[in-house]
Order: sequence, then C-alpha cells, then structure tokens
Amino acid sequence: MIRTRAKYHLGQVVRHKKHPFRGVIFDVDPEFANTEEWYEAIPEENRPVKDQPFYHLLAENDQSYYVAYVSEQNLIADYSGEPVEHPDIPDLFGPFTDGAYPLHFQMN
Repeated sequence: MIRTRAKYHLGQVVRHKKHPFRGVIFDVDPEFANTEEWYEAIPEENRPVKDQPFYHLLAENDQSYYVAYVSEQNLIADYSGEPVEHPDIPDLFGPFTDGAYPLHFQMN
C-alpha cells in the first residue's frame, strides 16, 4: 500500500511550473488515476511519476477555461492573491477568501 500525503488542498489556488495556467483544486487522487492513453500522450521526457498525488483543477489561461489533471511535481502554490475566474467555481466553492475557496459542502 502506497502512503501518499497531498501537499495541496481542495480550494487552494495553484499554478503549473512549466505551462502558463493556474487553477483551483477540486479533487485529489493519491496516485495517478487517469487513462494510460492520457499518460502515453505526454512526451516521455516530461512524464511525471505515477506514485504521487495528482490534482484535478478548474484551470484557466489567457485564452480559456478548462479542467486539468496535474501531478504534484508540476504544481506550485499561487500566492498572487488573485481569484481564478473559471465559470464552474461557484458550483463547488464559496467566495474567494484569504487566497482560497471554501467548499460549499463536505466531501467524503
């Protein structure tokens, strides 16, 4: 059994280390839980290890809003104090407060 502790938490604003996007974490997998097809589509030299937390983000960049799946090794905390404008945020979270989004409901 792998014992993994997530570095980031639900509602936290993070940014990608290499790509110009940021987002709000809405779910965490303790280790890789996407498809092999998704994983194989990443160039081999850039593929993250699978035995680390992976985060589901409501993400944004300068052109669009989308859902991203990102390994912990590729994220850093965003301390800009700026909210994320993804249109799905109000469905899951309360208002942006103290640099994060509170959950609307308790997750299991």
